[in-house]
Amino acid sequence: MARPREFDTDTALESAMQAFWAKGYRATSLEDLCQATGLSRSSLYAAFGGKRALLHRSLAHYEENAIARINAALAKPLPVREAIARFIDEQIDRIVAGPGRAGCFIGNCAAELAGDRATAARVRQSLERIETLFQAALLRGQSRGEIAANADVTSLARFLVSGIQGLRLVGKANPDRAALTDIAAVMLRCLGEREKPV
Repeated sequence: MARPREFDTDTALESAMQAFWAKGYRATSLEDLCQATGLSRSSLYAAFGGKRALLHRSLAHYEENAIARINAALAKPLPVREAIARFIDEQIDRIVAGPGRAGCFIGNCAAELAGDRATAARVRQSLERIETLFQAALLRGQSRGEIAANADVTSLARFLVSGIQGLRLVGKANPDRAALTDIAAVMLRCLGEREKPV
């Protein structure tokens, strides 16, 4: 009978993800990953199949958490523009406060490993899933008359995802609330003007 694993996979993935996120893929050694997860090299390989495979599993772990957060934000009983504005404001708050200055793990991997085909494909998959969430929210808003009927919600979703990635990248170097708020305001303009109070 096979001996059961004596560690929690999600906890190990979270620890590995944090290690990759802090130092980047290339600068994170196997020793760093063993120290972060509490696993030996042999256990690490047996469970995850090596450093790059562990990175991809870490990306999938991050993606699932990101999908849950974004889905919860966009599913709030608010006009879609307001739900998106609040989500972006939360990103700005995290950047200004400090925790958000590490950037997006997906975006960081895209920047560092664009030449690695397998990792680039994994990043595209993550971004496409996030785009799909924004597209679905925009379609709901469009059906309620909150987004123009002739708006291309697929393009809008792509623009919002790339804009949020850019916002988080800028925030790594310039965590200035006024600058980030200016960027967010331009992004939100693509959804139409905020309704004026009667």
